[in-house]
Amino acid sequence: MNESAPSLSKRRLKSWIRLLRLTRTVEADLRDYLRKGHETTLPRFDVMAALYRRREALTMSELSRLLLVSNGNATAVVDRLEKDGLARRTPAPTDRRTVHVALTEAGLKAFEAMAQGHEARIDALFSGLSAEDLDTFRDILQRAQPEKIPE
Repeated sequence: MNESAPSLSKRRLKSWIRLLRLTRTVEADLRDYLRKGHETTLPRFDVMAALYRRREALTMSELSRLLLVSNGNATAVVDRLEKDGLARRTPAPTDRRTVHVALTEAGLKAFEAMAQGHEARIDALFSGLSAEDLDTFRDILQRAQPEKIPE
């Protein structure tokens, strides 16, 4: 066996642990920021972001797939957004079982306000990285995509 193989394997494992720690730390900071600064949650922000990016109404199944969550989780968040006047559901004209969801005007404005602060927070959290660092980081992450993992 190649002597460097275990070493490289351990380094990859340590890199994964560092990446996971970074992700959890940033996510915790964002949860706190959204809770304190906008009285909202990260799941609500994520749902609003998905709806904002698409702009047209999405089915609940499409929304769940985009967010990588169950229909039940997406439904619970959309229920609350609808109650708060930030999202609206409309039945599909051809299939009453299918429901579309979109942000309301109030939802669009609320998301834009949150998104500005969210971007500023991310910018502050990653301020130690230069443009070159970010390019390198992006390239590394692209090479590490799970779709490229050999079986």
